[in-house]
Amino acid sequence: MIAAVDRLLGRITMYLLVLGILLVLALLALVLSLAGVMPFAPLALLESAAVLLAASWIANQALGLMVRSRPLTESGLITAMLLFFVLEPASDASGLLVLALAAAIAAASKYLLAWRGRHLVNPAALAAVVIGVSGLGLSSWWVATGPMLPAVAIGALLVLWRTRRIGMGLLYVVVTGGVLAARFLSFGGDLGSALSFALLSSPVVFAAGFMLSEPLTLPPRRWQRLAYSLLVALLTSVPFAVGPFLNTPELALVIGGAAAFAFGQRRAVVLEFLGSRQLTPTAWEFRFRPRVPLRFAPGQYLELTLPHRRHDLGGIRRVFSLTSVPGADEVTVGVRIREHASSFKTALRSLEPGTRVRATGVWGDFTLPRDPEARLAFVAAGIGVTPFVSQLAALAAAGRSADAELLYAVRAASDLAYREELAATGARVAVLSPDDPGELPPHWSWLGSDALTAEVVHRAIPDARERTVYLSGSPTDVSRLRRALRAAGTRRIRTDVFLGY
Repeated sequence: MIAAVDRLLGRITMYLLVLGILLVLALLALVLSLAGVMPFAPLALLESAAVLLAASWIANQALGLMVRSRPLTESGLITAMLLFFVLEPASDASGLLVLALAAAIAAASKYLLAWRGRHLVNPAALAAVVIGVSGLGLSSWWVATGPMLPAVAIGALLVLWRTRRIGMGLLYVVVTGGVLAARFLSFGGDLGSALSFALLSSPVVFAAGFMLSEPLTLPPRRWQRLAYSLLVALLTSVPFAVGPFLNTPELALVIGGAAAFAFGQRRAVVLEFLGSRQLTPTAWEFRFRPRVPLRFAPGQYLELTLPHRRHDLGGIRRVFSLTSVPGADEVTVGVRIREHASSFKTALRSLEPGTRVRATGVWGDFTLPRDPEARLAFVAAGIGVTPFVSQLAALAAAGRSADAELLYAVRAASDLAYREELAATGARVAVLSPDDPGELPPHWSWLGSDALTAEVVHRAIPDARERTVYLSGSPTDVSRLRRALRAAGTRRIRTDVFLGY
């Protein structure tokens, strides 16, 4: 079930997933309004949505022309829909003008309050703060109603699941909801009313799923994201007032985003394309030279931005595991490219040496343990080997690769990518492929054509139960194998899922 959800969500870009869910929620709100359940007239909802979407699109197009940048339409539409649920709907001319202004402020913040491709604050939250503090309008967060909660919760769960931010979102909901409920109880209310107030009368679930998880304001590491979530939760739920600023969810998101900026890559991630080479019939390596040294840990991934004409539903951003080692003059990524490639991968293949591209930064927690004595095992399914190339090279540089074990499963022997690089590390490698891979490097062995199972893992790595096992590959392979290894007694397992491949 988990793997099926991952496969389904992996076929959809984050932009389309979030936008689709927000549009479904807007349609639900309209239906509830027609049924007399919502406090706003259907016409007010329709007019507000239309004005926000139109104003956001116009503002993004105009600003893009001014700064000679191609705006991402989906991003602007998502911001407009977030403002639709945050700001008070209107049907009069003055109210609609305020909504249009809010959309323009949010769009402008993406250009004016950004540092080398990274947002300093959440654009929708900033617009809501400006509109509220100026007295022009209200940030009512009207989406926080009982009839909307089930759909909002499902949508928020899908977004957090797709982004692997469940822990961060849950922490925000628990802390914010707990503090709000405790405040309600302190005034003499009962527990049921306190929980209803915390979950139904506050936007905690919506904010957790659709605002807190905004990727371009998040710090790169898990502990940093948890700290960010905790900070925003406390700023949301604990009362304070500084001049005209009162504690509100949108102000908490703005302050939290500014604080999170300190953790991320603050230098521009500009990469000069050097060239590519074909690793296997379906895998390629792409080489780049960063304009300034790129900080990352082995096992992390790079989010590459590649604007191109007529992009498909996959969008203009993709994440790729870094296969180079930290400190190298070049950075490399391994990419699987099938016969019918996406527009992004087609554009990537078409890059000319010397072309400059940008990345939003480096992310991920699929990194080596801090304990230098930890015994490690790596299990790769296909192109899932890419994070291990960097990790094993780092272990070799530290003199620790001799004890490392890698089980490398491929659909055909011709799909064995990075043979020379992996052989150079000195790690022991067991190959699982339907056909005989022929002569293998020293310390390599062919296990045969069996399926990748927990039994095969323990046959290849007999002491896997005593090691920390790293799994990397497709959602189906990783989910199935993780459950089987746990059932077989392996407890220390870390996973990296390749979505959208």
